[in-house]
Amino acid sequence: MSSPNVMFPEEQKAIDIVCARLHRDANAKAVLLIGRDGQPVAEAGDVAELDVTSLSSLTAGNVAATGGISQILREKDFTSQFHEGERTHVHITLVSNRAILVVLFDERSSLGLVRLRVRKASEEMGRLFEQASARALDAGAPSILNEITDSDIDNLFND
Repeated sequence: MSSPNVMFPEEQKAIDIVCARLHRDANAKAVLLIGRDGQPVAEAGDVAELDVTSLSSLTAGNVAATGGISQILREKDFTSQFHEGERTHVHITLVSNRAILVVLFDERSSLGLVRLRVRKASEEMGRLFEQASARALDAGAPSILNEITDSDIDNLFND
């Protein structure tokens, strides 16, 4: 599984729980989990006022650009970033090189607390990604794609 976007419902629910716990424990404004492709995977906290789709896409681009910088500098990768704003601070972390964890926080929290809580949440998410990968590779797991026929696709577009 190269992207966390394809997950079983059990892993998705567990990821949602980890995001909610991180939001609470880090005293964050919001937590987003984004695929490396820029697609939102999970969120927690005050996201109603956010354009999550745009923020996800821009963050993925930022991480990709930072990856380019790390290559030029012959570094393995820069796994985390921090942006300090007047009202909102952004902590960005790569999770198992599969997803991007974004924590938005303000003066009610601190960078140290966020980094501590992110480390624990990242490890837990990494285990969940591995679990989902193992399940997907299980030869006995039926694929829904095997059930779709050409006539099903034709019927879908003939409506």
